[in-house]
Amino acid sequence: MTNPIRRTQHARWPALAAAGVTVVLWASAFVSIRSAGEAYSPGALALGRLLAGALALGCVLLVRRERLPPRAAWPGIAVSGLLWFGVYMVVLNWGEQEVDAGTAAMVVNIGPVLIALLGARLLGEAVPPRLLAGMAVSFAGAVTVGLSMSGEGGASTLGVLLCLLAAVGYAGGVVAQKPALAHASALQVTAFGCLVGAVACLPFAGQLADQAARAPVSATLNMVYLGVFPTALAFTTWAYALARTTAGRMGATTYAVPALVVLMSWLVLEEVPGPLTLAGGALCLAGVAVSRSRPRRASAAGAPVTPREPAPSPPASPGRPPSRPARRES
Repeated sequence: MTNPIRRTQHARWPALAAAGVTVVLWASAFVSIRSAGEAYSPGALALGRLLAGALALGCVLLVRRERLPPRAAWPGIAVSGLLWFGVYMVVLNWGEQEVDAGTAAMVVNIGPVLIALLGARLLGEAVPPRLLAGMAVSFAGAVTVGLSMSGEGGASTLGVLLCLLAAVGYAGGVVAQKPALAHASALQVTAFGCLVGAVACLPFAGQLADQAARAPVSATLNMVYLGVFPTALAFTTWAYALARTTAGRMGATTYAVPALVVLMSWLVLEEVPGPLTLAGGALCLAGVAVSRSRPRRASAAGAPVTPREPAPSPPASPGRPPSRPARRES
């Protein structure tokens, strides 16, 4: 027979791989946003990204012949679409124009903490000590990365408030998405959530049309990349992993993003990180490892032996009294 512990570990690997894909693609989004944001305003960039993502996801839905999500999934899809796909993307793009990247990273990384708190309050999820410890370590690493990347100028109050609103939208969207995944597939929840966000961003359609006519091809390609990969693919793998773990654990996993952003900026943009940045990235990864770890099971040699239940006595034959269990010597 297959060891149940080993079978459970094998079942976790697809979810971990999906979470890894999400983290890598979300980290790459910061590099693309930096390029596309020079030609597109926050609302236009969000709308273009969401339209590209909704188109890609719609094609996959047609190929797979998936139907509309059940009615029970729509409240979560609508809320996550408005908060996460809509508010979060527009407000974060706007906030990063008001403050430096380091300050934005520090404020937005309040999101995983809010996810754990809201998940415990609204979804009844447990918050184990390892998750809290890992989030504390990762948040310290995110603050370290943010301080090392911050410019000399003072942060705008409006920019900080916008990044804080982005963190709230991110956390609320994740917590709203979790119950919807109990009724619909990850692809359905992501596709229709993206569509809801695109509809919410339609007021920016005029800006998008005007700026797309003047934007360089590289900026438009980056916008399309943001829609197909960090949105369509990464949000689907996120939903797949979220359906198989708690919102708090998934939120803590995103603390690996700042470390990967530092690495990608080094490789792609040739921005050499300083020692403080590298130390902060290492703390982020260490915290994620702690939050995702599980308590070790006691080894066979040191574990207390659980007494086995006595084997049931054979049925008594007709006319014969049932046998009594033998007394143990004290």
